[in-house]
Amino acid sequence: MGRFKYITILLLLFLGILSSSYGQNSNMLVLQSAPGYPAEVQFGVNNFARITAFELPNGLTRFFVPGQKNAKRVFLSGSFNSWSTLKGVMLKTDSGWIRDEHLEPGAYEYKYIINGNWTIDVNNNLKQGDGEGNTNSVYYRSNFSFKLPGYTNAHRVTVAGDFNKWNDNQLVMYAVRGGWELKLYLHEGEHQYHFLVDGHIVPDPAIKLSKDASGNPASLLNLGETVNFKLAGYEQAQQVTVAGDFNKWRPNELFMKKENGVWVLPYTLAGGNYQYKFIVDGKWILDPANPNKAHGADQLNSFISVKPNYTFHLKGHGDAKKVILSGSFNNWSQDGYTMEHRIDGWIISLRLKPGKYLYKFIIDGNWIIDPDNKLWEQNLQHTGNSVLWVDL
Repeated sequence: MGRFKYITILLLLFLGILSSSYGQNSNMLVLQSAPGYPAEVQFGVNNFARITAFELPNGLTRFFVPGQKNAKRVFLSGSFNSWSTLKGVMLKTDSGWIRDEHLEPGAYEYKYIINGNWTIDVNNNLKQGDGEGNTNSVYYRSNFSFKLPGYTNAHRVTVAGDFNKWNDNQLVMYAVRGGWELKLYLHEGEHQYHFLVDGHIVPDPAIKLSKDASGNPASLLNLGETVNFKLAGYEQAQQVTVAGDFNKWRPNELFMKKENGVWVLPYTLAGGNYQYKFIVDGKWILDPANPNKAHGADQLNSFISVKPNYTFHLKGHGDAKKVILSGSFNNWSQDGYTMEHRIDGWIISLRLKPGKYLYKFIIDGNWIIDPDNKLWEQNLQHTGNSVLWVDL
């Protein structure tokens, strides 16, 4: 990591705090965009000369430094612990040093600190420059395994899909008992893919068939969480669809089915924040069962968060007609996110990337900081902004 990188991150943090003083239109600082914090990728496959980072049956990821018996202290530092020099104390064993971390699927950069000296994982062939002359090791926490049963006499089996631009030679599968397998990190969402067995295209027999852009048979995979869209009533409607920013607002793509008087559609979405509407016989309507709303392109839409990782809660204010959440995560929109009224107050859940965010509540047009959040920063209006740090 190096001293220069720490100075840079501290400077970026300072600039983020400084920018917040310009008021409610300040920009957020996302740690993920700083050096040492990898950007989102479509897929990732680990490449070790000797496996020194791996998943345990309990879901944790174990990092292992072999040898180093004469070392007094060894630390693990990376994007998963904000490059801390204190949190990642490793445990000495008879064969080396270990530390277990809870990691969500994704890409991570890391290094070891051995007796005060920063070093990459020499057994990891994946490295990433940070743009400042430093190099970090890269680890992918997997979330999916491609599996092809049979073809045990094949010489070479690969998998290719839209996630790797249909590169037929990039992702080589490994022979396992009864077939072939490749474990990797794959970004959530919809993917098309196929296998190539000694150069011949083979669709996945266990997955729904589709066709790629060239008309070849392809398997269609949806990774993420299944959202059950439902619209009660409208029993006389001839056609009901759902559209949102998850399908580029295409109105005639996601058709709902009527079951016991209710229009339904199970649909898989990656973790994130989405806006949507129903289209009933050509008329666009909000979801009447969803109190959460957001503005997009000057239109009020229903709002849903998939795999949210933070819930905003404003206690009290039961007499308010409308409470809105606004902050650096939505460009300080005055329309913001409409919160749901509960018995003890108002709530809304969002999925946010790791980093620092500023926010306020708008109660019937009046902006206030979060009374239950002790972290806040001053702005030019001298009204303050609440501060939220989101960790991995």
